[in-house]
Amino acid sequence: MKDASLQKKLLPRHISLMAMGGAIGTGIFKGSAETVSLAGPGVIFTYVFAGLLLLVVMGAIAEMAIVYPNTNMKGFVQKAFGKRASFVIGWMYCFMWLAVCVIEIVVAGSFLQYWFPSIPLWELSLGCAALVIGINMMNVKNYGEFEFWFAGIKITMIIVFIILGAGILFGVIPSNQSNYLHNLTEHGGFFPKGWMSIFSALLIVMFSYGGSELIGLTVTEVKDAEQILPKVIKSFVWRIILFYTLPILVICGLIPWNEIASSNVSPFVQVLSMAGLKGAAHLLNFILITAVLSAANSGIYGCTRMLHSLAVEGEAPKSFSYVSKKGVPLYSLILTAVVLVGGSMIAFVAQEKVFTLLMAVPGFVVSLVWVGICLAHLKLRNSYPKEPSFKLWGFPYVTGITVVTLSIISVIFLFDKQNRVSIITCLVVLAVLFLISIFKFKNVDEKDTMIVKENKIV
Repeated sequence: MKDASLQKKLLPRHISLMAMGGAIGTGIFKGSAETVSLAGPGVIFTYVFAGLLLLVVMGAIAEMAIVYPNTNMKGFVQKAFGKRASFVIGWMYCFMWLAVCVIEIVVAGSFLQYWFPSIPLWELSLGCAALVIGINMMNVKNYGEFEFWFAGIKITMIIVFIILGAGILFGVIPSNQSNYLHNLTEHGGFFPKGWMSIFSALLIVMFSYGGSELIGLTVTEVKDAEQILPKVIKSFVWRIILFYTLPILVICGLIPWNEIASSNVSPFVQVLSMAGLKGAAHLLNFILITAVLSAANSGIYGCTRMLHSLAVEGEAPKSFSYVSKKGVPLYSLILTAVVLVGGSMIAFVAQEKVFTLLMAVPGFVVSLVWVGICLAHLKLRNSYPKEPSFKLWGFPYVTGITVVTLSIISVIFLFDKQNRVSIITCLVVLAVLFLISIFKFKNVDEKDTMIVKENKIV
């Protein structure tokens, strides 16, 4: 076996766009209509609220990455709570990304059917899987460069969308109406379903923001991570919030919220059509394909790096720690490829069941992972071996409030009837991993306990 080491070739712009690639996908391009239908224009507060939670989580990651160089987010959990906790979190994270990747390639295949209706969905999905697997076979620097441009396409699209929409809103671009801003307050007001409705949309928004924590996996492949990471995270979080909130404001300003909810057409297509762009549907379809493929691309990266980390720590088969000459965790990627091929074939048999089973998995697991990161921050802060150059403000209150809030969101997931099958699946996987960890690391935990006692005696 080769030395199980990854290459430090990712640049700041790479990790920022990679994380955005994981976080900006179907959640905004397709999920925006659903969140607006749940809370009306007031859903903007849901995105801001979830963004503040994300800011705390990312701040905790940056702080711990400075104190513990070359340690990813699973490593933080292990330092705080031992191998059992890191084993469960690590494998749940892999499970989440595998589910996301299957969803994304099937969705990408369905978008391609817009242009190729005669080709079966499973064949198009299989082609998409082959493309993203091929990209992940690249040298990590080339991969980062590819994902930089991949994610850049959809981010550019969002910026253009915001500019065009604002132009229509404020009369710079002529349209058939003169005052659109009244759509934000009419049709039941800014909170047509009551202000509590902003919390009902949290489930989808958590799914949308999921993937941002990928930055916590890139630290082992970034040069000078201690200096770079805090700056990247600060700018990244605010960009994520703006790239979600501004398009929602534009959409709700131009189109009555109840029309958005009742229409099968993407709100992005509706706004582009209002701007007089011919072929808007084709343009958006291209953007949607790049968006979901970019999310799948980031997901494969996250899954393979987590599998590599688990293998290095003895929490997964040793073969998953093998790294090719290009710096790719080869066998981890092969496992991911097998799952994606299987996902494509499942889509051939029962497309709708795939979505029903997997769609709620990311939001639930993301909330668990974020809770784990925050709890690790609470546990480790007072025992840092060195003083970090960056500290998350408001400790321990801000981190504690975030843990409580995310825990409540997780409980809400449990009582959501629409996602019951997905949540039961997640709980079964969680229970199995927990039972495995009890037997697998019994001796390890006893050894760690003895060492701690000996140190205290000394």
